[in-house]
Amino acid sequence: MEQLREGGKLILVTTKPCFGLPTACPNCLPVFFYLKFARLPFDLYFHSTFPDSDQIPYVESGSYVAYNNEKGGVIECLKEDGIVNLDSDFNTIPEWISLKAMVSSALADALMHELWIASDRKCAQTIYHSDLPWPIGPILYLKQARAAKQQLGITKENANRKEAEIYKKADLAYAALSTRLGEDSFLFGDRPSSLDALFLGHVLITLQALPDTSVLKSKLLNYNNLVKYTEKLSAELVGDVSAWSSGSPAVSSSTNPSSSTSKPAGFSNWCSKPKTKPKKERTEEEKKFRRRAKYFLAAQFISVLVFLSLFGGSDTADVEFEEEDDGIDYNE
Repeated sequence: MEQLREGGKLILVTTKPCFGLPTACPNCLPVFFYLKFARLPFDLYFHSTFPDSDQIPYVESGSYVAYNNEKGGVIECLKEDGIVNLDSDFNTIPEWISLKAMVSSALADALMHELWIASDRKCAQTIYHSDLPWPIGPILYLKQARAAKQQLGITKENANRKEAEIYKKADLAYAALSTRLGEDSFLFGDRPSSLDALFLGHVLITLQALPDTSVLKSKLLNYNNLVKYTEKLSAELVGDVSAWSSGSPAVSSSTNPSSSTSKPAGFSNWCSKPKTKPKKERTEEEKKFRRRAKYFLAAQFISVLVFLSLFGGSDTADVEFEEEDDGIDYNE
């Protein structure tokens, strides 16, 4: 807490805004809502240089930093480090623990399946890779799509069975959450918790980022009270939700957290056009970051060559079969 007092306002670093959301990354958006539920003032910065970094999102203030890949995620870091804990009244209640596990496992798996496997690549690329040059963006997409299949245990032989299991678990989770919510304002008790932040982030991405043909989206829309709950909270926290069906990017993001576009803590103007900052001499830290960014791009280019060489030669036929099986058009 002392580090936070010295640093002042928090800074939340996420992927760029898109689909009418401040960020459409399933890891980032719940942290955004958690800070808003906690009424902590923070600036929102966008980072697109390392879209596959497991450190994003992260929160910093002065010398304090909470990364996504530490202590179970940013929200758990904020709780453990004594910054803010919305779960103090709930984290010993078995039903609350069970519901949170459903959101973190069944619904998270279903959304991962939709983003990287079931739908076309446009959705995931808009969220993560659209600012990267070709062929780095497409290669990172393929890499993450393969990683998602491995994490979900999906192969060509069991794809249909696994898909049915994923959607069945997601539907059961929606049903349990719908029953628990009823007509209340929050999922547990009369105030929000990290459960609400996680679920609200999931639902908004499902409704706004996924295409109308999405199986997960169609299942969610069967539970009217969950949709109304999301509409109410998003109207209070994010503002106008009339652009839900537009699916168009809101603003462009910056690539450097130290000089990226920041958004005021209020919700009414997070999607406004970024202001142009006057040019100034770069600090040593900024110069160092730019050098690292160049090394990153060079490393990604080398990884492209390694990737192509690994899947060349005798394995070419298998790769072509997988591409056809995935339904991905690589000529775009």
